[in-house]
Amino acid sequence: ADGFLGTDPRTLMDILIADEAEIQRLGVTHEALADRMEELRDRGAAGLGLPETVEPHFEGLVEGVRGGLPCPFGCAGLIHKTNTTVTDTHSGESITYTDLSIHLIHSHGFYQGLGAPFRLDPQRLARLLEVAPLPVDPTRVPGLPPPKAER
Repeated sequence: ADGFLGTDPRTLMDILIADEAEIQRLGVTHEALADRMEELRDRGAAGLGLPETVEPHFEGLVEGVRGGLPCPFGCAGLIHKTNTTVTDTHSGESITYTDLSIHLIHSHGFYQGLGAPFRLDPQRLARLLEVAPLPVDPTRVPGLPPPKAER
Protein backbone atom coordinates (compact mmCIF):
# COMPACT_ATOMS: atom_id res chain seq x y z
CA ALA A 1 0.00 0.00 0.00
CA ASP A 2 3.06 2.26 -0.01
CA GLY A 3 2.13 4.23 -3.17
CA PHE A 4 -1.24 5.02 -1.64
CA LEU A 5 0.16 6.64 1.51
CA GLY A 6 0.89 9.97 -0.18
CA THR A 7 2.93 12.38 1.94
CA ASP A 8 1.29 11.18 5.15
CA PRO A 9 3.94 10.69 7.85
CA ARG A 10 1.73 8.14 9.67
CA THR A 11 2.15 4.41 9.29
CA LEU A 12 -0.42 2.42 7.34
CA MET A 13 -1.79 1.06 10.63
CA ASP A 14 -2.13 4.57 12.10
CA ILE A 15 -4.00 5.75 8.98
CA LEU A 16 -6.37 2.78 9.18
CA ILE A 17 -6.99 3.35 12.90
CA ALA A 18 -7.65 7.07 12.45
CA ASP A 19 -10.06 6.52 9.56
CA GLU A 20 -11.84 3.75 11.48
CA ALA A 21 -12.28 6.13 14.43
CA GLU A 22 -13.76 8.73 12.07
CA ILE A 23 -16.16 6.17 10.59
CA GLN A 24 -17.27 5.21 14.10
CA ARG A 25 -17.74 8.89 15.01
CA LEU A 26 -19.84 9.46 11.89
CA GLY A 27 -21.98 6.40 12.65
CA VAL A 28 -21.60 4.98 9.14
CA THR A 29 -19.79 1.93 7.80
CA HIS A 30 -17.13 1.42 5.17
CA GLU A 31 -19.59 -0.84 3.35
CA ALA A 32 -22.33 1.82 3.32
CA LEU A 33 -19.94 4.40 1.87
CA ALA A 34 -18.63 1.98 -0.77
CA ASP A 35 -22.17 0.88 -1.65
CA ARG A 36 -23.22 4.51 -2.17
CA MET A 37 -20.13 5.14 -4.29
CA GLU A 38 -21.01 2.11 -6.44
CA GLU A 39 -24.63 3.19 -6.73
CA LEU A 40 -23.71 6.68 -7.94
CA ARG A 41 -21.09 5.24 -10.30
CA ASP A 42 -23.58 2.81 -11.79
CA ARG A 43 -26.26 5.46 -12.20
CA GLY A 44 -23.78 7.94 -13.69
CA ALA A 45 -22.50 5.34 -16.16
CA ALA A 46 -25.75 5.71 -18.09
CA GLY A 47 -24.24 8.90 -19.51
CA LEU A 48 -21.71 6.84 -21.49
CA GLY A 49 -18.84 9.22 -20.72
CA LEU A 50 -21.00 12.35 -20.56
CA PRO A 51 -22.42 13.94 -17.40
CA GLU A 52 -25.61 12.19 -16.29
CA THR A 53 -28.27 13.61 -13.97
CA VAL A 54 -28.64 11.41 -10.91
CA GLU A 55 -31.62 12.23 -8.74
CA PRO A 56 -32.23 13.89 -6.42
CA HIS A 57 -29.53 16.52 -7.08
CA PHE A 58 -26.35 14.93 -8.37
CA GLU A 59 -24.53 14.77 -11.64
CA GLY A 60 -22.33 11.77 -12.33
CA LEU A 61 -19.53 11.50 -14.83
CA VAL A 62 -17.97 8.07 -15.27
CA GLU A 63 -14.83 7.67 -17.36
CA GLY A 64 -13.05 4.39 -17.89
CA VAL A 65 -9.95 3.26 -19.68
CA ARG A 66 -8.81 -0.20 -20.68
CA GLY A 67 -7.01 -2.34 -18.21
CA GLY A 68 -7.05 -2.89 -14.52
CA LEU A 69 -5.11 -2.29 -11.35
CA PRO A 70 -4.15 -4.78 -8.66
CA CYS A 71 -5.23 -4.27 -5.07
CA PRO A 72 -2.20 -3.14 -3.03
CA PHE A 73 -3.32 -5.52 -0.25
CA GLY A 74 -2.89 -8.52 -2.57
CA CYS A 75 -6.52 -9.39 -3.36
CA ALA A 76 -6.93 -11.63 -6.40
CA GLY A 77 -7.77 -10.12 -9.78
CA LEU A 78 -7.63 -6.65 -11.27
CA ILE A 79 -9.93 -3.72 -10.60
CA HIS A 80 -11.21 -1.68 -13.54
CA LYS A 81 -9.58 1.68 -14.23
CA THR A 82 -12.67 3.85 -13.81
CA ASN A 83 -12.91 7.39 -12.46
CA THR A 84 -16.25 8.66 -11.19
CA THR A 85 -16.92 12.32 -10.48
CA VAL A 86 -20.05 13.11 -8.51
CA THR A 87 -21.21 16.72 -8.30
CA ASP A 88 -23.86 18.04 -5.93
CA THR A 89 -25.77 20.31 -8.31
CA HIS A 90 -27.07 22.42 -5.39
CA SER A 91 -23.70 23.28 -3.86
CA GLY A 92 -21.44 22.71 -6.88
CA GLU A 93 -19.13 20.58 -4.72
CA SER A 94 -17.57 17.56 -6.45
CA ILE A 95 -15.67 14.47 -5.47
CA THR A 96 -13.76 12.08 -7.72
CA TYR A 97 -13.06 8.47 -6.87
CA THR A 98 -11.94 5.31 -8.60
CA ASP A 99 -13.19 1.75 -8.67
CA LEU A 100 -10.01 0.88 -6.79
CA SER A 101 -11.01 3.40 -4.09
CA ILE A 102 -14.40 1.70 -3.79
CA HIS A 103 -12.66 -1.65 -3.31
CA LEU A 104 -10.11 -0.27 -0.81
CA ILE A 105 -12.86 1.29 1.30
CA HIS A 106 -15.23 -1.68 1.16
CA SER A 107 -12.71 -4.46 1.66
CA HIS A 108 -9.98 -2.79 3.72
CA GLY A 109 -11.41 0.40 5.28
CA PHE A 110 -8.57 2.26 3.53
CA TYR A 111 -9.13 5.83 2.28
CA GLN A 112 -5.44 6.35 1.42
CA GLY A 113 -2.95 8.63 3.15
CA LEU A 114 -2.91 12.40 3.33
CA GLY A 115 -1.40 13.85 0.17
CA ALA A 116 -2.25 10.79 -1.96
CA PRO A 117 -3.87 11.82 -5.26
CA PHE A 118 -7.04 9.83 -4.56
CA ARG A 119 -7.25 10.26 -0.76
CA LEU A 120 -10.90 10.41 0.27
CA ASP A 121 -11.76 12.06 3.57
CA PRO A 122 -14.44 9.87 5.22
CA GLN A 123 -16.35 12.84 6.66
CA ARG A 124 -16.46 14.69 3.34
CA LEU A 125 -17.38 11.50 1.49
CA ALA A 126 -20.29 10.72 3.84
CA ARG A 127 -21.54 14.32 3.76
CA LEU A 128 -21.30 14.87 0.00
CA LEU A 129 -22.73 11.46 -0.95
CA GLU A 130 -25.41 11.80 1.75
CA VAL A 131 -24.70 8.57 3.60
CA ALA A 132 -26.82 8.75 6.74
CA PRO A 133 -25.65 7.47 10.12
CA LEU A 134 -26.96 4.09 11.17
CA PRO A 135 -29.57 3.99 13.91
CA VAL A 136 -28.03 3.68 17.34
CA ASP A 137 -28.63 0.36 19.10
CA PRO A 138 -29.04 1.22 22.79
CA THR A 139 -28.15 -2.37 23.78
CA ARG A 140 -24.69 -2.17 22.20
CA VAL A 141 -21.54 -0.71 23.67
CA PRO A 142 -19.69 1.33 21.00
CA GLY A 143 -16.45 -0.28 19.88
CA LEU A 144 -17.37 -3.74 21.17
CA PRO A 145 -18.75 -6.62 19.13
CA PRO A 146 -22.42 -7.47 19.63
CA PRO A 147 -23.11 -10.06 22.31
CA LYS A 148 -23.24 -13.68 21.19
CA ALA A 149 -26.73 -15.09 20.80
CA GLU A 150 -27.87 -17.27 23.63
CA ARG A 151 -27.96 -20.97 22.86
